[in-house]
Amino acid sequence: MTSENISRQFGLWDSPISPVSISRGLGFPSLMLADDGTLVWLESRSGRNVLVVQSAHGDAPRDLNDEFNIRAKVGYGGGDFTIGKGFVFFVDGDSGRIYRQPLQSGAAEPVTPAFGSAASPALSPDGRWLLYVHSYEGQDSLVVVDQEGDYWPQRLVSGDDFYMQPVWHPDGASIAWIAWDHPNMPWDGTRLNLAEVKIGEQGLPTLGERQSVAGDDSTAIFQPEFSPDGRFLAYVSDASGWWQVCLFDLESGEHRQLTDVPAEHGLPAWVQGMRSYAFSQDGKRLFVLRNQDSSVSLWQISLETFDETQLQIEGDYTYLNQISVSAYEIAMVASGGTVPTRLITCLLPKEDRAPLRLRIWRRATSEQLPRGAYATPRAISWQGLGSELVHGIFYPPHSEIFAGSGAPPLVVRVHGGPTSQRTLQFDPSCQFFATRGYAVLDVNYRGSTGYGRAYRDLLRGNWGVYDVQDVLSGAQSLVDQGLVDGSKMVIMGGSAGGYTVLKALQENPGFFKAGINLYGVTNMFTLAADTHKFEAHYLDSMIGPLPDAAELYRARSPIFSIDRIQDPVAVFQGEDDLVVPRAQSDELVESLRRRGVPHIYRLYPGEGHGFRKSETIEDMFSEINRFLKQHVIFS
Repeated sequence: MTSENISRQFGLWDSPISPVSISRGLGFPSLMLADDGTLVWLESRSGRNVLVVQSAHGDAPRDLNDEFNIRAKVGYGGGDFTIGKGFVFFVDGDSGRIYRQPLQSGAAEPVTPAFGSAASPALSPDGRWLLYVHSYEGQDSLVVVDQEGDYWPQRLVSGDDFYMQPVWHPDGASIAWIAWDHPNMPWDGTRLNLAEVKIGEQGLPTLGERQSVAGDDSTAIFQPEFSPDGRFLAYVSDASGWWQVCLFDLESGEHRQLTDVPAEHGLPAWVQGMRSYAFSQDGKRLFVLRNQDSSVSLWQISLETFDETQLQIEGDYTYLNQISVSAYEIAMVASGGTVPTRLITCLLPKEDRAPLRLRIWRRATSEQLPRGAYATPRAISWQGLGSELVHGIFYPPHSEIFAGSGAPPLVVRVHGGPTSQRTLQFDPSCQFFATRGYAVLDVNYRGSTGYGRAYRDLLRGNWGVYDVQDVLSGAQSLVDQGLVDGSKMVIMGGSAGGYTVLKALQENPGFFKAGINLYGVTNMFTLAADTHKFEAHYLDSMIGPLPDAAELYRARSPIFSIDRIQDPVAVFQGEDDLVVPRAQSDELVESLRRRGVPHIYRLYPGEGHGFRKSETIEDMFSEINRFLKQHVIFS
């Protein structure tokens, strides 16, 4: 800003980011790059997922079809499709069936029958068999079917509570997969299993003897991948205290840890199909995504010398995701603090090429705004109420036109999970507030990922305590530095973040001027009883197992002392939410109404846990803007 900027009260700046522009953005949940350079990705368009194909010949991208909503529904989803041998194999979100469709032209045909839910299809190297995760009536398994769907699917592996990330050896003679059991979550402890594949009497594959090669109940393993030459099985392990990339030599049985830095090379597996590294097609290199200091960068590891090199990408990208590699290119989803999300490819690096030149295939937004229109976020840390350092992302208010006097109001955002992380990626929600004259703090409270296993485990038994302390100390730290107005602070969060919003308002009335609660948890007993299988025992570690911890459940549940909330609250809820049913928000709002606490309540038909429809998102941000003007800016 310069002295020529127009003076206007913080929070009332005209922003170039409207609720409409946020609601119409695209999401790229996953992508895959074929050996011939054909790029296939999934686009989320207002609650509907569509597969898009970009041929290697440079033709215009095209939708694969308009008949199906492509979405796997095992747990929270993910693992929606795979490609191979000229076909796309995808999961239909309505029937749960896997379909096969030619990449070039042709109709989709069913491969599996319509029962249960399927995810993470993996095609055998010879193209004969499709391996996938299946869930039916609460029982998960690994299942195989012929890729034309002529046979009835056959169960290969069962007995564990959960399965994830099945992969084939290049010779098709063995498979590897991740498994784990309650009460663990996949970032608590999982096992990497390996088994020989045999052809049974009925013509379908069966498994020989299985062995567990890495992981246990207190070590989390992520993303197994066989090397193209079949010599190694790679995986990510947090045995060292950080998620590090490792190699298992299939011949010698030796394990080797390739990375050894205080950084994360894996992710909390909330969904199937997540990837943080990929082999080069010749098997001589690994391309690895490294999460350090809230930024994600690309690294190359030689499997001949084991040297590692950071690869610089043309442009200011500070967040990379969903890596996929072909014989010539690397494909990723990329963004920066002021660079909107894009789907990019880079030519494989050579010694004489730096930084990597890239091609942009799709943009999540129209990108009509210059980078200078956005606030520039930065990673910060502060001393929490305990001895631990707490982390977060800070957005100062920003405008190319307006200036404010004094200190700005603050929106404190609390991520969900609670096992998750905010990073230095482009976030249109944060920019929505920052370009209106609000400062924004994304809090990575104790229990967040991205800072090692010890930091992640701090929330065990302390949910509803440490997260609340850390949002308070983060906000107070900014007040003490004179960066925000302590009398005009707002707290906002969804799901587990919404729970922290309610606990903070309940235990510290008046500290925040208002709260914004998106489908937040109010009753821990109800959550434990009604939630889906994936999180059925999540609270065992976050609070404690029932019935022994019943008193803690009551003390940590906002609903039992909801009358202590005195500050204005905006509540947003999906009518079809199966994780946090609408009854929890209904009971909260009834208390606010009965006691005359200022509030708004928006209930959205057809929405579940997390809003997908553009009209829902547009309405929500419009309502939030009006709510904050009334209860924070003009109050």
